[in-house]
Amino acid sequence: MSPADDAGGSGVAVSDSETTVYDLADNCDFDAVSEGELYVGAVNGVVEYGVFVDLSDAVSGLVHDSNLVGSYAVGDELVVELDEVRDNDDVAFAEVEVETYDRQSVEPDSHDVARLADAIGESVLLEGVVVQAKQTSGPTVFQVRDATGIAPCTAFEAGGVRAYPEVGLDDVVRVEGRVETRDGAIQVEVDDITVLDADRAAEVRDWQADALDDLADPHDVDPLVEWPALDKLRADLEAVAKRLRRTVLEGRPIRMRHHADGDGICASVPVQVALERFIEDTYEDADAARHLLKRLPSKAPYYEMEDVTRDLNFALADRDRHGQKLPLLLMLDNGSTEEDTPAYRNLAHYDVPIVVVDHHHPDPDAVEGLVDEHVNPYLHGEDYRITTGMLCVELARMIDPTVTDDVRHVPAVAGLSDRSEADAMDDYLALAREEGYDESELRDVGEALDYATFWLRYDDGGPLVTDALNVDCDDETRHRELVDFLSTRAERDVQRQLDAAMDHVDHEDLDNGAHLYRIDVENHAHRFTYPAPGKTTGEIHDRKVAETGDPVITIGYGPDFAVLRSDGVRLDIPEMVAELEAEVDGGGVSGGGHLVVGSIKFVRGMREAVLDALVEKMADAEIDEELGSSAASVED
Repeated sequence: MSPADDAGGSGVAVSDSETTVYDLADNCDFDAVSEGELYVGAVNGVVEYGVFVDLSDAVSGLVHDSNLVGSYAVGDELVVELDEVRDNDDVAFAEVEVETYDRQSVEPDSHDVARLADAIGESVLLEGVVVQAKQTSGPTVFQVRDATGIAPCTAFEAGGVRAYPEVGLDDVVRVEGRVETRDGAIQVEVDDITVLDADRAAEVRDWQADALDDLADPHDVDPLVEWPALDKLRADLEAVAKRLRRTVLEGRPIRMRHHADGDGICASVPVQVALERFIEDTYEDADAARHLLKRLPSKAPYYEMEDVTRDLNFALADRDRHGQKLPLLLMLDNGSTEEDTPAYRNLAHYDVPIVVVDHHHPDPDAVEGLVDEHVNPYLHGEDYRITTGMLCVELARMIDPTVTDDVRHVPAVAGLSDRSEADAMDDYLALAREEGYDESELRDVGEALDYATFWLRYDDGGPLVTDALNVDCDDETRHRELVDFLSTRAERDVQRQLDAAMDHVDHEDLDNGAHLYRIDVENHAHRFTYPAPGKTTGEIHDRKVAETGDPVITIGYGPDFAVLRSDGVRLDIPEMVAELEAEVDGGGVSGGGHLVVGSIKFVRGMREAVLDALVEKMADAEIDEELGSSAASVED
């Protein structure tokens, strides 16, 4: 800008052909006015002592007759400069007579979403992508994302009618409005929204792309413990962390499905808290996390058709009702097997990306092409002893490192809940001791989670679960008392179940030297109460292992299912399920799980045939005294 040094309130003419006069856009505020610069003003009122002029909708002031060169009527234009800002914030201008000048239009400074808190009460211009367009009973709320964050932009039409119906999801727009606060949250009250033309939209997308890519990058955090086995999966976890952060930045909801057991909770809660914190940092809308993130337990260790139908129904309704994109599906502690593929194929009809972090024995050929990211220790020559909870604690820290102090004890809880015999368990237990937990207390946390999850059924448990796990919990005493209560109740109910069931456990010696124990959990255990058949079988199995000290296999069965546990026997349950499916005609066999822990389903009328064939395969299995048991809870 060229200052008009020889112009002033006296009305002396300026003849410099290089003089610039600025024409402010309607939505410019007083921040666009600088002392010594010249501006186009439009007369909006004539009084005895001068004229009032508008430089924009937000900038007006008086030109006193002592500072006027000519006579003007309403609607006339004149060139003015700032004369004075009085103590009461009234603004005075002085006319400047300019023979020739360069007239330049001025748009308001484009604001970053991240700086809106510094512009409350001011007019702003935002350029970005619409990631949500939601009609409320009052305004239409457009969530607009730029390179620094996402802000709600509220536009009003009488009668709650959809404002700017031409503006839709993924449009690149220019928003003009004023920054205000509502219920403590920042929003932009819209004066105008314009969909940018293709060329300008491409420019905005291009210059925001690099910034968004940088924002999506995961944090480079050192692992909680040194463990070469986990290091093999680090790159995969970083890819998932970036995918999840990018999903938040794009305004796409995340629907998180996790196995409803201790390891599933230890996997999902840290990731949930990390994502909530990242959403809070990214969105100006205080309710954004509630709308964008949903954690849901799954009883089965795979994605059932009931679950996918429910998820898809809610997602389609939210898209129509709330103007959201369809969600990304995040599968934790399940999702790796062929049993998941029918549900995945159902989602393939829609724009629903799928990300899997799991430690069950996978069927990579079956899920390949159906999932976008797949993290599993088996894909790197490791096994179930790296639990999903251990993986997801590191994933959560990559998303938002501020969760670290909340989750140091969680890998130990996950490992004990899944009976992991990983090399790193001693290090995780030592880490938990530094946080004030001995091994007994960690086991109680796992039992409390398992007990609460059973009664919650299809509910995520919200603060009850986070308090029990002591992640993002604000009261240590409440956490300890809650765990004590829930774990004591769990121990009582388990003992009551075993008192009823142990007398009905059948025993036989297999040809390979292993003990086989069988229990009809449908008829000889309490139904519809804690513990469920999977845990009941596991508790019986643990007792028999302790009693004998020998290789043990335990089968808990019902009319159309069987739950399997093994110690000291080299089983491959997924392979056995595949063989039974092919060998038992009309058996309707399906199932899976870990190598030595799993479940099988079949049709009722073929139970004896399936179980007999199963026992034959177990009798041929190799004995391995060093092969431990994973007690991952498998619900029937």
